Amino acid sequence: MVAIDEAIGRAAELGTPVLFNPGTEDYTNIQTLAALGVLGHVAGKCAVFGVPLIVTTCKPVMVPICEDVIRSSYDKAGRPELMHTSEVRFISTQSDLTALGAAAIMKDRRVASVFLFGSYDYTSLLNSEGGQLAGCMQIAGTGEIYQIPFFIASCDYVVMVEELFACSSYLSREPVMMGSVAGQDYGKLFLLGIIAVGIVVSTLYGIGNPINGFERLFVF
Repeated sequence: MVAIDEAIGRAAELGTPVLFNPGTEDYTNIQTLAALGVLGHVAGKCAVFGVPLIVTTCKPVMVPICEDVIRSSYDKAGRPELMHTSEVRFISTQSDLTALGAAAIMKDRRVASVFLFGSYDYTSLLNSEGGQLAGCMQIAGTGEIYQIPFFIASCDYVVMVEELFACSSYLSREPVMMGSVAGQDYGKLFLLGIIAVGIVVSTLYGIGNPINGFERLFVF
């Protein structure tokens, strides 16, 4: 949350846009849905500070979805008239061409901050290197473990794996999403408890243990 405010505040001070990319997959991917939750929060902050928002995507179906998310956020912020300052751009169905196109936008529009959230393929580095060359502050988040090292090397802040879903739930405040994350956390605690109990029982009553009461009682 603080990093997002810092990134948007930087754009407001410089008077330049923010760029958001929701990954290389469409809305059927769970990481893309999480990215849309982050997009809603970013759009709301951009509306408050009057910062232009640019969204790039390689999926045509994501254009109206992103536009609807942005419009809803601008309405909630009480700044629907600023909707025209946002741009959702479909560049190409090829993720590498979309990354190169986004890099050109970053340079031409002097983008201040870049948000890369969602599912990414090998183009993760193409996207983030474009921001590096343009001098952008970058925040990334993905569940693809093979792409995380590239984001760590080239971005200012990185949200990793399950943190992406927790971040989206926290920012969007959607009850269903927050309940899902909470349920997963309780499930992990339950499994950790079972593992801890198993370790204790195995240690105290394992085969060959001198204090193994089970062997003394049942082994003849």
